[in-house]
Amino acid sequence: MTRSERLADNRFEVGTFTPDPRPSAPLSMLAAQTRLELTLLLRNGEQLLLTMFIPVTLLIGLCLLPVGDLGDPRVNTVVPAVMMVAIMSTAFTGQAIAVGFDRRYGALKRLGATPLPRWGIIAGKSAAVVIVVALQSILLGAIGFALGWRPDAAGLMLGAVVIALGTATFAALGLLLGGTLRAEIVLALANVLWFVMAGIGSVVFAGDSIPGALHTAARIVPSGALAEALDHALAGSVDVFAVVVLALWGSIAAWLATRLFKFT
Repeated sequence: MTRSERLADNRFEVGTFTPDPRPSAPLSMLAAQTRLELTLLLRNGEQLLLTMFIPVTLLIGLCLLPVGDLGDPRVNTVVPAVMMVAIMSTAFTGQAIAVGFDRRYGALKRLGATPLPRWGIIAGKSAAVVIVVALQSILLGAIGFALGWRPDAAGLMLGAVVIALGTATFAALGLLLGGTLRAEIVLALANVLWFVMAGIGSVVFAGDSIPGALHTAARIVPSGALAEALDHALAGSVDVFAVVVLALWGSIAAWLATRLFKFT
């Protein structure tokens, strides 16, 4: 038997190596992108500092230290306030900075050459952030429970819905910021906006000690709306105005992000 005949007898079945250049199904692409983004988030030390260490420290410190008039028991006010800060840190600040530097280093440029559409990148990053925030909420809730926080079942369910909505809103805002501006500008602006929005959100918890007009203005800002919605939800009620404000901010930011997002 000649060499060519031996090679002919050693062939694979027809179609084994046939190229199939079609993109995967949208759900498969989304699941793969979400797994990738979640892995990157959990491996990043700076992200873990923002998502875990700072919120946990704030929760324990504000509950145990006699700082300000936060009502009695203090933990009932501190838990929604810290959850607001945790969501902003993870979904907005950390997300915006990570996306900005991914663009700078060319990581997103390579994704742009794949069949994964813009909405897939945005949805994958948002889904990963939602999972991390869910883990955050469980951890903060457990610590709050240990410190005397006793929400009812209805409050927990409403709180979970508001946390998911707030996470999606701030993730869209973070992607819009990180996906449109230069990394250096994103780094500075995201941190400045974090402090500004954290301050505005804290106004909501001041209660009757601030003018009504200022309180209303604070509720129009995403952080103020999230703080108000969380405070009411964990108490077992729904603030329709705050929920609508969050949904509007999230919808507008997501729409803009899908159209203005840049890979480079």
